[in-house]
Amino acid sequence: MEADELKDAEAPAIRPADVADLEQVFALAMEFATSFRPNMEAFRGSFRRILEHPNALLLVAVESGLIKGYLLGFDHEALFANGLVAWIEELIVDQKRRRNRIGTRLVERFEDWARSRGSKLVALGTRRADSFYRAIGYEESATYYRKLL
Repeated sequence: MEADELKDAEAPAIRPADVADLEQVFALAMEFATSFRPNMEAFRGSFRRILEHPNALLLVAVESGLIKGYLLGFDHEALFANGLVAWIEELIVDQKRRRNRIGTRLVERFEDWARSRGSKLVALGTRRADSFYRAIGYEESATYYRKLL
């Protein structure tokens, strides 16, 4: 087996999240959070609503029964795009498993989902992962603003 084939064979499975994934996704979300501190009670409600939301996709990367990364994204109608656009809201990979294409594979799977639903583009806001997104073909398009409520 070639080295690349071996690496892909050992790669975590990418699949939609289910209710049983809640605690492991919560643990990764704790690493991700900067502006907010995740609270399990609120997280549990959001997690379940996201799993049921028709315009949401929560993907997990699973290796030996352990979640090594997740991606949360949505699509919605946009007037400027003449249809759907998709947004990556959250993407995190366990620090010990970064640089093993897990993030890339999560994004690719999300792009496939968005494309299959007719999305015209995938967009996201990031401050800490510019080089990652540039490396997988994303380009800077706008400045991201927010206001905490």
